[in-house]
Amino acid sequence: MATKQRDLTSEGLTILQGSSRRDFLKRLVAGAGACGAGGLDVALASGWNAAARQSPPTYTNPVYAGSMPDPFVLLHEGTYYAFGTTGSDRTPGGRVFTVLQSTDLVDWKERGGALTPPTPDVAYQYWAPEVAYENGMFFLYYALGGKEEEKFSLRVATSRTPEGPYTDNGTPLVDCERNRFTIDAHPFKDVDGKWYMFYARNFLDSDGGVLPGTALVVDRLVDMTKLAGECRTVVRARHPWTLYEAKRRMNVYDRTFDEWHTIEGAFVRRHDGRYYCFYSGSNYQTASYGVDYVVADYVMGPYSGQGREARVLKGVPGKVRGPGHHSIALGPDGTSEYVVYHAWDAAMQVRQLCIDPLAWTPDGPRCGGPTTTPQPRPAQRVPAPA
Repeated sequence: MATKQRDLTSEGLTILQGSSRRDFLKRLVAGAGACGAGGLDVALASGWNAAARQSPPTYTNPVYAGSMPDPFVLLHEGTYYAFGTTGSDRTPGGRVFTVLQSTDLVDWKERGGALTPPTPDVAYQYWAPEVAYENGMFFLYYALGGKEEEKFSLRVATSRTPEGPYTDNGTPLVDCERNRFTIDAHPFKDVDGKWYMFYARNFLDSDGGVLPGTALVVDRLVDMTKLAGECRTVVRARHPWTLYEAKRRMNVYDRTFDEWHTIEGAFVRRHDGRYYCFYSGSNYQTASYGVDYVVADYVMGPYSGQGREARVLKGVPGKVRGPGHHSIALGPDGTSEYVVYHAWDAAMQVRQLCIDPLAWTPDGPRCGGPTTTPQPRPAQRVPAPA
């Protein structure tokens, strides 16, 4: 049973269809499947029956109103741990990366900061934490930089407990072309137990119709702290919706780009034997920011099928701005899936934590949000009849 429960990445999700948005959202909550991302420990406790459900109460986004950009959720031994970007800020204990804890994806408790800063220099910023669990150790991947223009490096820190504190190992993860701007590390464990690292870096060329900007690559992890140096491009910008800024001057490259595009925040999910690399695109401060995906038959690619718009999640004019940089979490019922993402508050002061259900439709993966009204709460597992 344990083997079957852990190998959920090779199983399909029930295709959800409905004649109305209300039906669609209801059926999303009951969607089947599980996440195959490396940061998710999806082993389920025995003696539970996910088929039996009680009528759920509701939740309303945001589920955490504080600052929680770039949220990543780790499910470990029945508890959710969410990690969020702190930038140049520090938590009250002097650490970086906000940590939240929950048992249901809705009610979150603050657990301080995750990472002991590897340097006392407060000029550094800390972005986009993600955590993987392997052989009794938790590995926190993040980006460190900000002192110099367009210079960030990928780092890794370790802890024996999911909430930390994590300690940096002192050695950056080096891009195969030694790009000076590498961010948004996303570890992914394949069904054969091998690990891969997806991340974003800058591209300056426009060969073959691609557009200059930040985009995604993938490399093998030799171990949990070293890249193989065999990175391959996953997706480059090709469509107008991913525009970050027009006429962008970048002194470090001694160039002004007519258009600078951004594709970032990779999150990989294996579904029906194929690899879906979700990503966020456009300017994170705007309503254009959203989530799309590409798909491949092999984890290292080639990937194809990007959208001409953000097909999974996008802003709602006048209501939701900048939804994205998400992770995907297995619901507490052990079958449903939720997109966990950030979106700006009305005053554009903080990016708050939001959740909405994910479904696999005939047109591909879709999120039932962003929502701003009461929604059915994630279903819980209930004890199987004696």
